[in-house]
Amino acid sequence: MKIPADLRYTKEHEWIKVEGGKGTIGITDFAQEQLGDVVFVEPPPAGAQLTQGQTMGVVESVKTVSDLYAPVSGAMTSANKELEAQPELVNQDPYGKGWLVEIEISDAGELDALMSAEKYAEFIREEAS
Repeated sequence: MKIPADLRYTKEHEWIKVEGGKGTIGITDFAQEQLGDVVFVEPPPAGAQLTQGQTMGVVESVKTVSDLYAPVSGAMTSANKELEAQPELVNQDPYGKGWLVEIEISDAGELDALMSAEKYAEFIREEAS
């Protein structure tokens, strides 16, 4: 299971990659394994104001439907359009082509509440036991 060191993580298994004042968000490798084959992704509408910890969309798999949660607050600037035709990209490449949305981060201080790769790996181990 991959846990890239350059990302920040939530307890709900979302990740965010920060570049300048923008963030790219997706679900973790652990999350996509737990979900099974992803068949549909419903992102928030363009321009939506996201609030840290609040629901921002849905991912549906053959097993279940799961809410997506915003790792930080901000305005959604774009969604991954490729997922409309190929939702399986979330399973195949969760940290690359399977990204979900991009946002303009409104409060960079919220990033401090997220976990590093090491803390996230520890969190998964604790959750599994």
